[in-house]
Amino acid sequence: MQIWIDADACPKVIKDIVLRASERKALPVILVANHYQPKPPSPHARCVQVTAGFDVADDYIAQNAQAGDLVITADIPLAAECVAKAVHALNPRGELYTAENVRQRLAMRDFLETMRSSGVQSGGPAPLDQTDRMRFANALDKLLAKA
Repeated sequence: MQIWIDADACPKVIKDIVLRASERKALPVILVANHYQPKPPSPHARCVQVTAGFDVADDYIAQNAQAGDLVITADIPLAAECVAKAVHALNPRGELYTAENVRQRLAMRDFLETMRSSGVQSGGPAPLDQTDRMRFANALDKLLAKA
């Protein structure tokens, strides 16, 4: 199993949790972003900087992640592609995307995008809090224990 992080928008605290887990399990972690990411001080981690552009990092992850890998992302279309390839997808709040819930999330995302384009302000997600961090760490540990 490799762990892929959609690093452009992933909170640092979530990256740190993943890196600590990768050290414990000796699993490779690939941070993919379209801007410079400093390489974490881990022999298991590497950074991939892709060219700038809309969804370029997501496309790189979707093309390179293999069945059984884990992708950390809040990007629902990327999560849907991963789930379709039997790649585990986990968001930074600890929610595991599945074939059942990712379709729901895509529909809600599309609905909210339509609302925003018509001028409705919906606000963004709440800031990541300690409960989210714990939920993420627990979900990550549970996934890694199964692997």
